[in-house]
Amino acid sequence: MRLLFEIDTNDYKKNGSVFSRPSVRGMIVRGHKLAMIHSLKYDYYKFPGGGIDSGEAHIDTLIREVREESGLTVLPDSVREYGYVHRIQKGTREDIFIQDNFYYLCDTDDNIGSQHLDDYENEEQFTLEFVTPRHAIEVNRGGDHREKSGDPCFYVMTDRENRVLEMLLNEGIICSEK
Repeated sequence: MRLLFEIDTNDYKKNGSVFSRPSVRGMIVRGHKLAMIHSLKYDYYKFPGGGIDSGEAHIDTLIREVREESGLTVLPDSVREYGYVHRIQKGTREDIFIQDNFYYLCDTDDNIGSQHLDDYENEEQFTLEFVTPRHAIEVNRGGDHREKSGDPCFYVMTDRENRVLEMLLNEGIICSEK
């Protein structure tokens, strides 16, 4: 899978302890819009997805995480690799946090089932929305993110999602709305 870009904040102890948590993200395009998870509490958008459990295949994680966060069911035969983002920054538990975020283009069936959110996802009021990439980018850059605004991990996450959204537009995978 191609490397889309790297984010290295260089804010960590170089020889410190490391925590690594790879994840997958689903990119579901419908017309000029994408299926995105909107945190109503902190007003930001992210691609549906999450962490890969030990021994779990990427596609299995993608199907599980997209269903849990959005209620959408990924069609396994539709899954196509897009690329990954390599992220390194100061961790909260260990000195260094490393995450490879693997992005997959995929289709889902038309039915939207119920979400099965983790406690923090419920607390943030994760909601499935179909939005234009420009709208998600504008909200991520200019929304009132409350106490999340000062969190370096939050900034890196929204910057990562915005950069991937811009790549989708620049590569013509999704057309910009008029």
